[in-house]
Amino acid sequence: MSNLLEVLETQMNVDVDSMDPKVAKSLPIVPHNMTSNQLLVNEQMQVPENREMFLTAVKEYGDKGWEAVLDRISVLICAANIDNIQGRVLLQTSPFHAYDTQKVVDHARRYAVEFAKVGIDKSRFCIKIPATGPAMNAGPILLKEGIRTLGTSLFSLEQAIASSQAGCLYISPYYNEVRAHADHSIWPESEDPATKHTMSSRLIQIMETYKRLYKETGKPQPMIKSASFISWQEAMACGEMEMHHATISAEVLAQLAALPATPSPSARIPGVPKVDMTKPYENARPTPERLANVSKTDPIKPEWDGVRASTDIDYLADNGKALQDAIERDPATKQRLYEALELFKGGELRSKALIEAAIADLKKA
Repeated sequence: MSNLLEVLETQMNVDVDSMDPKVAKSLPIVPHNMTSNQLLVNEQMQVPENREMFLTAVKEYGDKGWEAVLDRISVLICAANIDNIQGRVLLQTSPFHAYDTQKVVDHARRYAVEFAKVGIDKSRFCIKIPATGPAMNAGPILLKEGIRTLGTSLFSLEQAIASSQAGCLYISPYYNEVRAHADHSIWPESEDPATKHTMSSRLIQIMETYKRLYKETGKPQPMIKSASFISWQEAMACGEMEMHHATISAEVLAQLAALPATPSPSARIPGVPKVDMTKPYENARPTPERLANVSKTDPIKPEWDGVRASTDIDYLADNGKALQDAIERDPATKQRLYEALELFKGGELRSKALIEAAIADLKKA
């Protein structure tokens, strides 16, 4: 191993949070999955290399409306990169549907149809659904149809438990709130994020809860695909915390690939090989000793009484009422979820404008 990215790959599965094939091809490792969101789709729609692809989608689907075109181009962008990864490509349902179960189901089904058209079967894609009560209720419906899901915009243990109950294949806890990427004054920057970052406690609580649930029930639990890193140290911290995957931006991937290999620099201890990802909870290890006390506090909610969210509560019942109530009781999660959805709405609206302009131009021609 010659660089930190290769070190991290020995500790967890590294995913690429970019739809640009050049990013995946540039890495010294082959990413496992490719994640995306409305911002990344919008970005790729506008690159010159995809102009012909975009216009073809407009010509073929324009009479069906801008949403059909957007679904088509999103899948075509995935298809252009799938040979550069080992596993699944992921697309996110519309943030405008975050509180409507049926619309989430319908959107996931439309993606599945488009994936089938380009020869990508259900074992090679996964649909990101927001961790709200109504959206989580789409999970069991889609699971019965063989469409796997990821619980996203996730900031709390309650959201993680709901994702388990929904049958999600993955969850993506955001290590940083979305505003912190632009406003570093609210970023809890640290040279040792595993012990000092305010979100580390919740990540470890989620992992410990999933380990317990698997031990008690034997039911497969979602794999944890941590996301929203600002620094390379944060990605390495998730390796020490033994998360299953980390989906990492092009910028942070480049930082990791450029840094010489050292053992788990965030922890300054020798790296521990990752667990078998085909059965991640069957072979799960206890929380690393250095991090054993991290989950006993919650810096995001200092008034926390130390009692973790109950796994006996049905967070999907009554359209996800218990989950929505839990989100309301947690101001940080409520705010961060809202801001994430608003961010993705902006990306979708920009794509809508581009597509509608292209449809109008086509009609004039």
